[in-house]
Amino acid sequence: MATSDGIVVATSISTKKGTRKVPQESIRLEVGLGVAGDAHAGAWHRMVSLLPEESVDEMRELLPKLAAGDFAENILTRGLSLKDLPVGTVLEVGECELVMTQIGKKCHSDCEIHRITGKCVMPTDGVFAVVTRGGTVRPGDLVRIRR
Repeated sequence: MATSDGIVVATSISTKKGTRKVPQESIRLEVGLGVAGDAHAGAWHRMVSLLPEESVDEMRELLPKLAAGDFAENILTRGLSLKDLPVGTVLEVGECELVMTQIGKKCHSDCEIHRITGKCVMPTDGVFAVVTRGGTVRPGDLVRIRR
C-alpha cells in the first residue's frame, strides 16, 4: 500500500556532469538508464537524484536566488524528508517507481555553491535511486512511499 507523502516541485536535467541542471516541463525515466538525456544517465546505482526543497530553502537564507536544479538534482520534492528514509525504500513518483540506493554523496570539489557559502546540502540531504518502472515525471506529481 502506498500513501501520499510529498509532491514533485521541479524536474531538471544537465547535459554535462558537474554542472547545475536546467528545469524541464517533465523528465522521462527509463529502467536501466535513469533520466533520458541527462549527463548522469547510465546503468549504475545513481540513475536519479532527488532533493527536498526544504533543504534548498535552508540554503536560500545564504543565497536567496537558488533555483531548481542548482544542486544538480533531477527531482526536487516537497513534504518528504528523503534522507530519513532507509536505502531500499520504494518511491512511487508519478507513474514511475524508484528504489533508493544511496543517501548523500561527496560534494564536487569545485561546487560553486560550496565555494560561495562554505556549505552544500546535497552531501547530506540528497538521495539517489534506480528506476524500476519508467515513465514521465512532472512538477505536481505525487511522491509516495510504498509501505
